[in-house]
Amino acid sequence: MTVVKKQRIGQESVLPVPENSNSPFEQYEVTAGRDGAIVFLPKKLNPFTDEQVIKKRKGALTDHDSFPTS
Repeated sequence: MTVVKKQRIGQESVLPVPENSNSPFEQYEVTAGRDGAIVFLPKKLNPFTDEQVIKKRKGALTDHDSFPTS
């Protein structure tokens, strides 16, 4: 396990990402737990809320693309 120390840069506290993390992601969502844990999860594209994906797929499905349920 790699240990990092919180650093102060300007008005912000920063946790550096170790070089050996090999993470391909550039953005992370951060959550602070009640026990003091700080969790970084990769920010991934949500196809249900991303406007570019919605615009690209608009009209891609028709009523004939679904299966009858009864």
